[in-house]
Amino acid sequence: MERKKDIKHFRDLEAYQKAFNLAIQIFQLSKKFPVEERYSLTDQVRRSSRAVCANLAEAWRKRTYIAVFKHKLTDAMQEASETQSWLEFSHACGYIDDKTFAQLDSECEMILNMLNAMDRNAKKFCF
Repeated sequence: MERKKDIKHFRDLEAYQKAFNLAIQIFQLSKKFPVEERYSLTDQVRRSSRAVCANLAEAWRKRTYIAVFKHKLTDAMQEASETQSWLEFSHACGYIDDKTFAQLDSECEMILNMLNAMDRNAKKFCF
C-alpha cells in the first residue's frame, strides 16, 4: 500500500494511474461501438470510467477532512462499479469479446480493491 509521504500529487497514486489507463482503454475500445450506442452505452461507459479518476483527484484535494476524503473515495468506487456494469452490457451486446471483458473487469476489481484499501486506511492519506 502506498504511503502518503511518497505521494505529492494525485497523479502519483497507483489507483489513479490504473484508473486513468483503464479509462483510456475503454475510450479506445468504445470507438468501435455501433453509432446507435453513441448517446447511451458509449457515453455512459466513458463517463463512468473517467469519473473514477475525477473523484479520486477530488478526494486527494479534500484530504484535510477525512470524512470528505472517504466520501469521494466512495464516489470513485461507485463509478468503478458502474463501469463494470456498462462493460457487462457491452460484452452481452457483443461489442467486446470474452477475453477483453475479463481483462477490463479484472482491472476494475483491482482498482476497487485499491480504493477500498485507501478508504480503510484513510488516516494515512489525510492530514
